Amino acid sequence: MEQHFLVTLGRRLQSLRLESGKTQKSMAEYLGCTTSNYQKIEYGQVNIPALTIIALAQYFHVSTDYLLGLRDER
Repeated sequence: MEQHFLVTLGRRLQSLRLESGKTQKSMAEYLGCTTSNYQKIEYGQVNIPALTIIALAQYFHVSTDYLLGLRDER
């Protein structure tokens, strides 16, 4: 079940990033991680802390439930 949330999170982050015209590099800099690590987040390959999910939700002005795929409403 955890993998489902990670994949959904990654897909939604990628979509939001592309909509806002951001690069993976700029998102990695925002999170203070490497571009490679950020790519793994978008690919659903790494589990990220709750505080990071909250920061990303605030950054993109969406709910954490949306990022995790619990809701389709942003």
